[in-house]
Amino acid sequence: MDYPLFGPGRHLLSVSQFDKPRLRALFDLADAVRPLALRQGVCTVLDGAMLGSLFFEPSTRTRLSFESAFLRLGGEVTTTTGFTFSSMAKGESIADTARVVSGYSDVLVVRHPDEGSVAQFAAASIVPVINAGDGAGEHPSQALLDVYTLERELAARGHGLDEVTLAILGDLKYGRTVHSLIRLMGQRWGCTFRLFAPTGLELPAELVSEAIEHGHRVIVCDSVVESVTGADAVYATRVQRERLPEGTDGPAVGDLLNRSMLEKAHNLDIVIMHPLPRDSRPGAFDLSPDVDDLPGLAIFHQTDNGLAIRMAIFLTVLGVDAEQTRLTIKQRPWKADLHWDEDAE
Repeated sequence: MDYPLFGPGRHLLSVSQFDKPRLRALFDLADAVRPLALRQGVCTVLDGAMLGSLFFEPSTRTRLSFESAFLRLGGEVTTTTGFTFSSMAKGESIADTARVVSGYSDVLVVRHPDEGSVAQFAAASIVPVINAGDGAGEHPSQALLDVYTLERELAARGHGLDEVTLAILGDLKYGRTVHSLIRLMGQRWGCTFRLFAPTGLELPAELVSEAIEHGHRVIVCDSVVESVTGADAVYATRVQRERLPEGTDGPAVGDLLNRSMLEKAHNLDIVIMHPLPRDSRPGAFDLSPDVDDLPGLAIFHQTDNGLAIRMAIFLTVLGVDAEQTRLTIKQRPWKADLHWDEDAE
């Protein structure tokens, strides 16, 4: 479905709403509010604004990130989680729920387990709606923070996004973060995607074709080691065992990506990304914790950058620019930095 380009007063439903100028504008705005995301100041630019946070699917990081971003801009938040405590448990339609709740809010953030459901919310809402994930569909804010993080990590190494080689591992069939990431990277020319997925969880053919149409190279690899060999960055996603075809074994009893694999690929300094959460238990078929001390680990940079990106999304939706935001910033009168005083009693 075609949606209008992202801007003030617009819903954010898909990464297809971004062209290069709009993507650059959002990233520049995120740069401008990074000090607020890092709690280096207090901002009141959204004083009086109300966010309706509607998560009908379990979420920790995404929900708290959106709500924290709005609060750090001086707004207020009302929230609900799950179907059990919602009016939809009584049979109310998505359209009725959206129309009612949007009357209480200035912007809505919605996560729903059914693909296309957030667009239904948007169609009935009287305020802008931000898609926080809809089933196997899209997760646009995650893709935005992923590309923003990748750009920053590569820039620190003297590289840009153009001509980047990105290994993408794990559940590529159902992983909405992967789908949105590949679609958003369509704004950049000349990228190489090196893909590895367990049998039955390969990237859908239409996404492969879409990437090629945008001028990217797509290489399907037979192993994790092959995929990360020569790559600038790797994006690993958790594989849920229940999604593996019946009888699948082999790598499903081990790690998806670990230090040994990167050693074999001679690529220990690769940028390592993951949308989180990850299952850190042994044999979970996910990103192993034994890579956590490698210099390219960026998974927690992603979560930190998510605050800045989501703050920029709210500011854009509500028509607030960087200068208006700057004028409402003041120094915080309190201190929250962690300092361990060994001499303290």
